Amino acid sequence: MEAPMTASSKQAHGIFDVIIIGGGLAGLCNAIHLSKFGTNVLLIEKNQYPKHKVCGEYISNEVLPYLAFLDINPFHFGAVKIDNFELSTTKNKRITTKLPLGGFGISRHQLDFVLSEKATKNGVLILQDTVVNTVFKEDIFVVTTKTNNVFTAKICIGSFGKRSLLDMKMDRAFIQKKTPYLGVKTHVKGDFPDELVALHNFKGGYCGVSKVENNAINVCYITSYTAFKKYKNINDFQENVVFKNKFLKEILKQTTPIFEKPLSISQISFETKKPVENHMIMCGDSAGMIHPLCGNGMSMAIQSAQIASKLILKYLKGSQLTRNQLEKSYIGQWNKQFKWRLKAGHFIAFLFRKDKIAAMMLQLLKKAPFLLPIIIKQTHGKPINN
Repeated sequence: MEAPMTASSKQAHGIFDVIIIGGGLAGLCNAIHLSKFGTNVLLIEKNQYPKHKVCGEYISNEVLPYLAFLDINPFHFGAVKIDNFELSTTKNKRITTKLPLGGFGISRHQLDFVLSEKATKNGVLILQDTVVNTVFKEDIFVVTTKTNNVFTAKICIGSFGKRSLLDMKMDRAFIQKKTPYLGVKTHVKGDFPDELVALHNFKGGYCGVSKVENNAINVCYITSYTAFKKYKNINDFQENVVFKNKFLKEILKQTTPIFEKPLSISQISFETKKPVENHMIMCGDSAGMIHPLCGNGMSMAIQSAQIASKLILKYLKGSQLTRNQLEKSYIGQWNKQFKWRLKAGHFIAFLFRKDKIAAMMLQLLKKAPFLLPIIIKQTHGKPINN
């Protein structure tokens, strides 16, 4: 009788308990959580850490208890505490309020690196490669990469972001629909309050501004491709469209760029996605994206990892959950946690695309300022404990 394979010998044969495709926030939090309990995890990420990404880089405090459970304290790595929120319309009218729960600012460059270091320390194998195919057969996933590596696992987590080759391979429904949005991000140096996250609207889009570590200011905006394509480049678009918002003009004109040039990403989709596809557990943006206007996408990615990891650990024990129960439970819990937020985000974004409605809303909020924190709460949750 053959002796059972050890974890290291399984890895040598390309056999894992869990394979995670994509090493952003959701993928890394899954990796850390699962590895805390001795799970044999492979994480495949196409990029090398650390890397800047087009992202608002504001995170709601609701995730702090869970990050503490993962032994991560973002304030040890330069995160900036944020308590106040400012909103402006295309007509340069603005309103401010206290954030109901508060949040913090930290760059993806910093946070992804910290999380990847923690995952590696926990024993996660991180492979820089690109997954080109996944097959689910006889209750096992077979994952093939660009460099012709082949791996197998009982569970596969998809955390490969907004839109990928695998989405097309799986023929996911959202991939057939138009992706009319473009995202642009830069970091600048200058004067901006540490404790503030600002959301400034301009014709065809909106821009988030907040501090991250090392006194850098993150400026990240999203716009429709239709609005952008009328102009030669990002600078031309900013001069003629973004700077119509005087607050954005002041921020970008009176600060010094840190990046050589802004980062951009196209084909952003806010279409509804399924949290499970082809038996793969989807996390983060792979499961669904909230409008950046709501400033809570990073928090949702981290929370989706918590939901997935807890259920996967039960499944891997072999007696608590069947695969069918795992998938149904994940879909149910994902919808309970995020479905209303996504709908609220869509509706709020729709209202702010209508200049007249946005102006009326701002007037209402100025007369009844207690309403703004209530609206913010619709796209945020409560502190999550493990």
